Amino acid sequence: MKYFWIQLLLILGSVSMALMFIRTWGQAKNRAWKRIAFSVFVVVNVYAVLRPTDVTWLAQQLGVGRGTDLVLYVMVLAMGFLTLNTFLRFRSLEKKITDLARTVAINEGVRHNDERLGQDSAPGTGAGAGSDSVKA
Repeated sequence: MKYFWIQLLLILGSVSMALMFIRTWGQAKNRAWKRIAFSVFVVVNVYAVLRPTDVTWLAQQLGVGRGTDLVLYVMVLAMGFLTLNTFLRFRSLEKKITDLARTVAINEGVRHNDERLGQDSAPGTGAGAGSDSVKA
């Protein structure tokens, strides 16, 4: 009963994160391994909140002094993974936006050039096709 309120707060935080993740599951195209990893994270988090002595035991088995140190080290690794994942996602989006902007610019340039020269954009029509038919 001594740790009831903090445990309740931490478990409610974990459950609310899980519910938010599940709610946006259909909207965001999450990969299966991310779904599994997040589900495992929530389960381990709830277990660690309910049984902190087990985390301390695991830390000692791994050569880390305390359970809180082990949790800190794992969180540092997780933060590094999330930062790298976000960086790679932004870089991919920037490349897609650049390719899209180039495509739009080329198409708009062709359209503008056709309008300026009074040519139709359909193949086989326009000044080039008309001049061939006049010569024949």
